[in-house]
Amino acid sequence: MIGELLALVGAVLALISAIGVVRFTDVLARMHALAKASTLAILLILAGAAVNLRDVNDVTTVLLAAVVYLLASPPGSNMVSRATYLAERPIANLVIDERAAHGSRDGVDGAG
Repeated sequence: MIGELLALVGAVLALISAIGVVRFTDVLARMHALAKASTLAILLILAGAAVNLRDVNDVTTVLLAAVVYLLASPPGSNMVSRATYLAERPIANLVIDERAAHGSRDGVDGAG
């Protein structure tokens, strides 16, 4: 029962994420909806699967998939949003551009 409930909540979050991707007009807002809600949704679905599985090998495989997704998805979304920003196209809802104010739009963060 717990596993099915986790999977259901994850599926609802994935649906909300998909609706956000369709409704938002800005690339960065779409990336935000996709990265935040879908990461939690996938982790909840995988947690629900891990609760329902009986074999230890199956559970460890699901946990490994969750860790790999958690390590890969947010940085990947960050890189896509950074590439969008550096493409120098106008972004619809960008009110304050802190990077351009410091002259760091050329791709160099100044860190490191």
